[in-house]
Amino acid sequence: MMILTNLRRRPSRTAFTAAGIAVGVATIVALLSFTQGLSNTAAELTHLGGSDLGVFQANVSDPTTSLLPASLVARLQRKPYVQDATPLLLMVEAVRPQPGAVVFGAQPSGFFARRLVIVDGRRELGAGDILLGDRLAAHMHLAPGGTLTVHGRPFRVAGIYHTGIFFEDSGAVMALASARRLTGRPAEETNIVVNLSAATSAAEATKSIEREFPGTQVISTPQQALRAGANSTLISKAILVIVVIALIVGAIGVTITMALSFIERQSELGLLSTVGWSSGRIAALILGEGIAVSLLGAAFGLLLGVVGGDLLVRVLGVGSYVTPSFTAWALGRGLLVGVAIGVLGGIYPAWRVTRMKPLKALSGT
Repeated sequence: MMILTNLRRRPSRTAFTAAGIAVGVATIVALLSFTQGLSNTAAELTHLGGSDLGVFQANVSDPTTSLLPASLVARLQRKPYVQDATPLLLMVEAVRPQPGAVVFGAQPSGFFARRLVIVDGRRELGAGDILLGDRLAAHMHLAPGGTLTVHGRPFRVAGIYHTGIFFEDSGAVMALASARRLTGRPAEETNIVVNLSAATSAAEATKSIEREFPGTQVISTPQQALRAGANSTLISKAILVIVVIALIVGAIGVTITMALSFIERQSELGLLSTVGWSSGRIAALILGEGIAVSLLGAAFGLLLGVVGGDLLVRVLGVGSYVTPSFTAWALGRGLLVGVAIGVLGGIYPAWRVTRMKPLKALSGT
């Protein structure tokens, strides 16, 4: 009760200190949620169309910028460890109202297109037809018979599909030949999705493909997909830097607040000492105030991180690439940072209390 009373006695100072902590915690929570979201997206990119693995161009900064020759598909299909292979040509930022939507150019006869569950309209993909994922159709308010403009050219919506994969349901599918004409790449694709034979493991196939087809990289796990792009690595490193900065800045803010509180309340603390409070008990009071204001800031920071992370994705329109995923561990780490700030920030003022002379404190000197 004394801790809460002391914090309420100086509401402005408490509020500003808590706000600074809240910003740091919110940034950490948001970045952790984006990292988890990237991992989820990477898992979906790994198994597009229900495939076992994907073959991409090696040494590209982003898998969606990969380019492979069309002749590679037939060569892959001749391998005994490959059950089926189908090419995909990915187009990003092709739908102007929804820049996050990915348009997949796929062979209508390939297993990627056959896997689409049509919930409205028809499956056939002619030269001017396109299929929409149910999420994209809902955002665009489109139904079969409507028109979707891709790279400035209109395509008739033939049907609406659902796969259960956010990455695909927030995008669209057109015939591979149409996508090649649209992008001016008549004999290229972004990647090749592969289903393996029953007796072959993904690890074995990865080694064989990368050895037999130089210049390619195989992605069969989310970790490989994350390593293939630079963005996730940058975010992971940024989290560590921001955590350290938040700890330092937050701890300094709490230290200053508690130190000022100690200076202003020397007489009060000296009185507590003369009536029987030990130095350790008074130090615990000061440390408790630091932890309390940090917990207050952390609570607001958790809320701000969840709301702000989701809002930022909506405003930027990148929901098809990454959706923030708020896990208990991410929220727990944000809370731990808040508690750590309170502990670190309260150590020095608490130590000063243990060195306090009661009579000098009562006199205010």
